Amino acid sequence: MARGKSEDKRNAILAAATGVFAERGLAAPTAAISRAAGVAEGTLFVYFKTKDELVNALYRELKLELADAMMSSFPRRTSVRNRLRHVWDRYVIWGTENPMQQRVLKQVEASGLLTEDSKCTGLAPFAEIQTMVEDALEQKLLRDLPEPLIQQTLVAMAETAMGFARNTPDEAEAYREAAFEIFWAGVTRAG
Repeated sequence: MARGKSEDKRNAILAAATGVFAERGLAAPTAAISRAAGVAEGTLFVYFKTKDELVNALYRELKLELADAMMSSFPRRTSVRNRLRHVWDRYVIWGTENPMQQRVLKQVEASGLLTEDSKCTGLAPFAEIQTMVEDALEQKLLRDLPEPLIQQTLVAMAETAMGFARNTPDEAEAYREAAFEIFWAGVTRAG
């Protein structure tokens, strides 16, 4: 009789994949992930039929973890600036405290391995952010810049703040604040 799948083993494989991918990149062999998880390589393929399936599952898990960090206590009924600041702070703190996860998430997003289903699942918990962007556009708060440029500028500034915060933890809050102010001044009409 076949044994059922263990949630603990699945989670161990995903945690091991995070560590291995953070250290060696997505090209790392599944054998390294299995070893790090303490399971046979065949066991990995019981839980994830292919490496691509593992990458997609890991992406969905990391996006849920990030959404939990960013979207809990989201201030829906406040100004765009306050909502953005909430998201910003939570994102920078998460990335500072979880450098491996942040690095792997970035690799996976750039990999071209994500299915459309995974992309949709990964974006779903962040619907309030899209509403915030729509509110900013409706209120004409943003400069006339392409939305993808604004998004990538936010990510780049947040990642810069994460790097400084990791390297100088005593100054983490000051860097997070300063980077937000630079971003806000750069993308809003009010400056």
